[in-house]
Amino acid sequence: MRIFLTGATGFIGSRVIPELLQAGHQVLGMTRSDVGAEALRAAGAEVHRGELEDPASVQAGAAQADAVIHTAFDHDFSNFAANCEKDARVIRAMGEALKGSDRPLLITSGTGMGSKGPGQLATEDVFNTAHANPRIATELTGAELLEQGIAVSVMRLPQVHDTKRQGLVTPLVEIFRSKGVATYVGDGQNRWPAAHVSDVARLYRLAIEKCTPGSRYNAVDEEGITTRAIVEVLGEGLGIPVTSIAPDEAPGFYGWMGGFVGMDLPTSSAWTRQALDWHPTGPSMLEDLRNMDYSRRA
Repeated sequence: MRIFLTGATGFIGSRVIPELLQAGHQVLGMTRSDVGAEALRAAGAEVHRGELEDPASVQAGAAQADAVIHTAFDHDFSNFAANCEKDARVIRAMGEALKGSDRPLLITSGTGMGSKGPGQLATEDVFNTAHANPRIATELTGAELLEQGIAVSVMRLPQVHDTKRQGLVTPLVEIFRSKGVATYVGDGQNRWPAAHVSDVARLYRLAIEKCTPGSRYNAVDEEGITTRAIVEVLGEGLGIPVTSIAPDEAPGFYGWMGGFVGMDLPTSSAWTRQALDWHPTGPSMLEDLRNMDYSRRA
């Protein structure tokens, strides 16, 4: 297939490109910059110039492809709700390009959308339409397109990691570095799911090749790592003390991350593994955190 890939120069998208090329697909990668275009050509992909702020430019890329993988997202979490709405507009635009065909569209969401409530194990068969997370806009838009006959499926991401980036853990490192102390909320037993970026990239390929409209995939290797375990490794790596703070102290200490740090988000990927014959092989998150170079700033 000729696959249009948004976020093609990003942390995950750049790993998806070789997965697709090695499987015999062509990649049309979206970028907004000359530097990005150069990187895409070097990786063996074609270049499409577009940006999330211009949904028509993204739609034009989707119109040229046999399938679409949407990994791009504006990760300015200080404007998280607005960026989730922006994602919804981009997905609608791509849906217009695919309308009237069976060309698949694989969009990206978060594992929390599959939880019925706080602390409950998230699964692929659940879509909590009452979820408070603004990222729900992504899956609600996907559901709209599915009703219109567009072949939409959803990839739900956990904390995706290697030794350089680890989802929400990466900004935590910078907060702890600036504060001189590493903290967890309460007893730190709330859990975050995780998967290595190489395993996640492979899962995107498997999902777009399978093309099962309406399916939701949990890109999860580890169902839940306690935030205390994560913070203790970070404290050791940064050479700073580790302590607990009360929940009401979280907003003041963490800033925009205050609403995320205490979340309990255990997630199963049992169905995903069976449906796509996916077997994660990458290192664990704690392994990557132990092997990270803490002298390097994000």
